[in-house]
Amino acid sequence: MPQRGFTTCLWFDGQAEEAAHYYTSIFKDGRIGRVARYTEAGPGPAGTVLTVEFEINGQRFVGVNGGPQFTFDAAVSFQIHCADQDEVDHYWNTFVEDGGEEGHCGWITDKYGLSWQVVPDGLVEMITDPDAEKARRASEALYSMTKLDIAAIREAHAGA
Repeated sequence: MPQRGFTTCLWFDGQAEEAAHYYTSIFKDGRIGRVARYTEAGPGPAGTVLTVEFEINGQRFVGVNGGPQFTFDAAVSFQIHCADQDEVDHYWNTFVEDGGEEGHCGWITDKYGLSWQVVPDGLVEMITDPDAEKARRASEALYSMTKLDIAAIREAHAGA
């Protein structure tokens, strides 16, 4: 994987390789890169995974098996930009079916505790519409949802 730009480092408590395989199975262009293992020098048991590089949606990540000291929270999340409702449903349903926790307004926390925003194309334009009434209606529809229903938000935006 290229070494330029930014790489997001995700800290796990022993599940980095499992999580990398999980994420690359959800995103159609996902791939696993290098896997580094602890040596006899430690601090983890020799042969166990220290880091795993992976890429999803063109974004590079490194999963680190760092231990239980740090956990994920909703202060950091990743947006998944979806072309249509089928994509929204795919990502949302996959995370839910695998033990994720539904949040509000398109937010979901996966089984590892990582937060995602499943965002359909056109959403931001509707909630920031220069027509304040259209933006208000779209925002109210958005705020009432867990998984986003783009057709319902469009209807609210249009005043239907």
